[in-house]
Amino acid sequence: MYSARFFERLIRRVLPRSFQGRSLLIVSMPLLVTQIVALQLFYGNYLNVVSRRLADSVVSDLAIALDSIEHMPQDTGWIVQRARARLQLEIAFRRGAHLPATPAPFVLGPMDEDLTDSVRRIFGAPCHIDWNATRQSVRLEIPLRDGVLDVIVPRKRLDVGPVWLFVAWEVGSALILFLIASLFVGKQVRAIRRLARAAENFGLGRDDGPIRPQGALEIRKAALAFNRMQARVNRFVAQRTAVLAGVSHDLRTPLTRLRLTLAMLPVEGSVDAQELRPDIEDMITDIGEMERLIGSYLSFARGEGEEDPVPTDLVALLEDVATATTRAGGVVLAIHADDSLVVPVRPDAMRRVLINLAENARRHGGRMAFTLSGTARMAEITIDDDGPGIAQSRRKDVFRAFSTTGPGTGLGLTIARDIMAAHGGSVILRNSPLGGLRVVLKLPR
Repeated sequence: MYSARFFERLIRRVLPRSFQGRSLLIVSMPLLVTQIVALQLFYGNYLNVVSRRLADSVVSDLAIALDSIEHMPQDTGWIVQRARARLQLEIAFRRGAHLPATPAPFVLGPMDEDLTDSVRRIFGAPCHIDWNATRQSVRLEIPLRDGVLDVIVPRKRLDVGPVWLFVAWEVGSALILFLIASLFVGKQVRAIRRLARAAENFGLGRDDGPIRPQGALEIRKAALAFNRMQARVNRFVAQRTAVLAGVSHDLRTPLTRLRLTLAMLPVEGSVDAQELRPDIEDMITDIGEMERLIGSYLSFARGEGEEDPVPTDLVALLEDVATATTRAGGVVLAIHADDSLVVPVRPDAMRRVLINLAENARRHGGRMAFTLSGTARMAEITIDDDGPGIAQSRRKDVFRAFSTTGPGTGLGLTIARDIMAAHGGSVILRNSPLGGLRVVLKLPR
């Protein structure tokens, strides 16, 4: 357990902390492993096989030439000439010479070891290889009984090509790909940092306006969601501020009437209760008006509350609202719905929207009709009334708090719009075939 925690802390210290660093690490590690595997496949398999075959070919040709000289010493000159012409091997014998004591220069690749092993296997003796004899050839010195055999071999017969070129290609391609990945990841990280900075400024009360969506699709969606959240919060704050300002304005009138009524009541002598009855009724009326205003404000302030969405049958919900509206004095002409439509909504909040809209229709007209329809992605509730309607030029203004065209607080459509926005839906005002206003509620399914 302790070793696991120690290893986990070590990994946390080694790994980069930033999103950009971790993203580049995720990109670079598979790239590095791929390059190592490719290098191993080339250097460890292909290059070894080809180098061993080339070395065996050269040493075998040299052995055949020496065997021919040994069996036909009278034709040594001709054999050496033919070996130079046909096998590209320049053969010379230095009698009484010995192998040089200097070590052979280092050569990148397996060619040196393969050639040494091939000479030892065929001639049974070590050799000295000078890979830098000339730019185009390699000197091979093999000790024999009477001296040293000196052979000049073209480099192309032993070298499969510059190994450093393959290594440089791998390293260069890895760096280029890493640079391209850094540019792309940096662009995504800048978009995330811009979103984080906008969220931080908005949390501190600095409204920099909506941010421009940039980067990958998910980051763009996050930016759009942040813009919608910012607009909704700004609207929420503005509306609540307007409510606080409207509370004192709307309650001042009934409070003033109550104060005047109380001030005019007699404070001395005997008073007949019947004489105070009109004043008491007026005060009860003012208190009822204040209760209605406060109820509207509380309903507006609650919004959608903490209610959780649950699958709700909208047809049954419309029937409940129609029943309540009929008891309140409204006339529901019809409820048009083909089939039951179940949509995840907050039932109490949705009922509040429908009750507010039905109450508006009852106050301004009296007769109304409900229509429910749905598609694969949206559910649509339509409420038509036969009232005076709302002019096209005023349809945006009526969604503002305290904007009213008749009796009431002017919060019904504002509450409806807020609750529908919390459900991801919308409220649309149109002309009704009944002659009044048509309110269309759209809900995502």
